[in-house]
Amino acid sequence: MDWLERTATLRQWTKGGARAPHKPLLLLYALGRFQEDADGELFYSSVEEDLKRLLAEYGPPNRTTPAYPFHHLVSDGVWEVRTDRGPGSPGSAVRELRASRAVGRLAPELRAALRREPALLGRMARVLLDQHFPPSLHGELSDAIGLELEPTETGRLPSARRQRDRRMRELVLTAYEYQCAFCGYDGRIGAVPVGLEAAHVRWWAFGGPDDVDNGLCLCSLHHKLFDKGALGVGDGHRILVSQHFVGRSPAAREHVIALAGRTLIGPQPGVHPVATHHRSWHTSQVFHGSPRPGADLPRTRSRGGSPSRPQVSPRTPTG
Repeated sequence: MDWLERTATLRQWTKGGARAPHKPLLLLYALGRFQEDADGELFYSSVEEDLKRLLAEYGPPNRTTPAYPFHHLVSDGVWEVRTDRGPGSPGSAVRELRASRAVGRLAPELRAALRREPALLGRMARVLLDQHFPPSLHGELSDAIGLELEPTETGRLPSARRQRDRRMRELVLTAYEYQCAFCGYDGRIGAVPVGLEAAHVRWWAFGGPDDVDNGLCLCSLHHKLFDKGALGVGDGHRILVSQHFVGRSPAAREHVIALAGRTLIGPQPGVHPVATHHRSWHTSQVFHGSPRPGADLPRTRSRGGSPSRPQVSPRTPTG
């Protein structure tokens, strides 16, 4: 059985590019626990809080209970569930999973394959990370789950896998004249830019193209916050700062909170700015919570004559 192919084709709810990483997160979590204890079992009531935290931090803005993937991952042939009553999941109801002492673990055939070929675990994890999360989050997500991956662990992915355009980084950094579009940072060591990265607005894993109008030149800090949903880009190419972001230090206020409402820096004349549909995808699928008001954010007059708040694109339901 081709476990990499099966990992790459988990059945998920998809509509209009919506993110639904619930099954991938559970499978990553299960791989991490298998790596720690190959004979261990995952009682739903014991892992529920862990899974909730993962979904809250790495899932889409619209939350889903971890009971959903705990039950539905069975249909992909990589996971099994049993209860006090015997084999089989009691359903996706939280109360029933708790009351029946539901326990899940990797499917027997997969556990056997992982014992025969230990490197398979790392390759499966790489497939899940590549297909569902941007590279900026791979390391910290692995740490959060407890996965220990070797840098050289790669695997044969499906033949239809898209190839990244290696030119994108240089094209995006040139378009933004080698400065962070949020804060203007433009550090170099000699002639070499340092701490500047090309960020996909619509994630590459979700069909985001390697085009300049889907990219931003960001410093390492703001790239990470952008991919975590603490920062976004709203109408008028103004910076959104989530109300979920909390920072009391002068550095946090100056480098993050004070960005609210500012206009992006760049791109240079003649280069297309971030396309509206890519901005809308990021706002609905990545940005968390409501944006903080910005001191320099323009107010528009509503029909009633009172100022109205800037508009943020509506979220897409994730099922």
